[in-house]
Amino acid sequence: MTALNPTAGRVVVVGNGPAAHRFVERLRALGHDGPVTVLGAEGQPAYNRVLLGSVLDGSLPAGAVSLPELDAEVHLGCAVTDIDRAQRVVRAEDGREFGYDALVLATGARPLVPEVRGLGAERLTALRTLDDCARLVEGTGPVAVLGGGVLGVETARALLARGHRVTLVHREEHLMDRQLDEVGGRMLAERLTALGVDVRVGVKAGSYRAPVLRLGDGEEVPAERVVACTGVWPNVTLAQRAGVSVNRGVVVDDRLRTSDERIHAIGDCAEHRGTTPGLVGAAWEQAEALAAHLSSGRDAAHSGTRVVSRLKARGIDLVSVGSVRALGAADAEIVTLSDPARGRYAKLALRSGRISGAVLLGFPAAIAAVSQLHDRDLPMPADRLSLLLGTPAAVPGAPVELPEDAVLCRCNNVTKKSLITAWHGGARSVAELARATRATTGCGGCVDDVGRLCGSLADRIESEREGAA
Repeated sequence: MTALNPTAGRVVVVGNGPAAHRFVERLRALGHDGPVTVLGAEGQPAYNRVLLGSVLDGSLPAGAVSLPELDAEVHLGCAVTDIDRAQRVVRAEDGREFGYDALVLATGARPLVPEVRGLGAERLTALRTLDDCARLVEGTGPVAVLGGGVLGVETARALLARGHRVTLVHREEHLMDRQLDEVGGRMLAERLTALGVDVRVGVKAGSYRAPVLRLGDGEEVPAERVVACTGVWPNVTLAQRAGVSVNRGVVVDDRLRTSDERIHAIGDCAEHRGTTPGLVGAAWEQAEALAAHLSSGRDAAHSGTRVVSRLKARGIDLVSVGSVRALGAADAEIVTLSDPARGRYAKLALRSGRISGAVLLGFPAAIAAVSQLHDRDLPMPADRLSLLLGTPAAVPGAPVELPEDAVLCRCNNVTKKSLITAWHGGARSVAELARATRATTGCGGCVDDVGRLCGSLADRIESEREGAA
């Protein structure tokens, strides 16, 4: 396919979530000034789904997760039903048609809701939209959360903060089994239990009779409402109907092209090299690569995303980096630091001195460093212990020393450069930087990193003044 000319070419995006928003934002920034149309099925403007947990726990109002307006023609409440590949037209449910030269599918994923005998829709809620959040904050009765993955743990903690009595039910033997090893999962459960969550692992939901959920082992837990956090499935119906190649997700190549070279897919609906990461970081990287390819035609291949999963749960500092399977590899260098009395645990797997997998619980000072070392495939310093304990001299990934394109706030995709620009523009405190860039307004995990950068910039200015005196 010939790349779009920056001054021509109709781009239509189906979907209005973070992946779609990031793509359009970058497409414009990279010079495309042709018509761009965004078709969103939800009736409200784009917002950052990553921050739904912060809305649920009350630390952010719903309006705070809204994404900035785009330089595009945006249609809300516009569900797309068909793609006419021959005519290069998409058709909406209300009969409207939109022609395209390049079509981008950013249709996201739908929650997988388990069938529990006796449990109807009036008592069962998934957590995927702002409307879901609004339903969950109603009332103060006991809640059961099904699924102990990242979303389930975040949801349980958020509902606890809202004043609910919470039971977390997970069918596997330890929490976050896709991100944590057994020890990490057990210590996370202990931390949640200490906070007040009733954690049940190795058991499934059996049946429901209001207001009680009966578990598979016969135990009963109180639950006026049940929240399903039991996984998602890529939204591929539109692509299937159009005859585009689909496996688990919409199959794309390294340029995010589907089997139809004029149709692309990014985000949760896309399957790249056999995987559907389901992470907002991967969606942003795909959006960036596709925007570069369509705006200029340059070879902006997407080779995959390095996996970093940071838990966004108040009072719990936890990150999983790379593959959890790497932590059990016989041929890897394994570094372990366990401090159960303080609820701290770290395990790193290294190959040729580089991180192939890591779990960090209760080591906030090391999280940014380890994440950046993994992202950039940099070697670990020789003093492994000092890095885990956050000794500055041993942390080459500290925010002050990172390159300017390093992302410090993953929730809002804020780079070090953006923070420096805002600082020089007059935002001289963490609170002011938050207002200027939205950094720290998500899970809050980057507050310390932003504070260190802010202090370093202030020290640098002071040193320059003293040198000039």
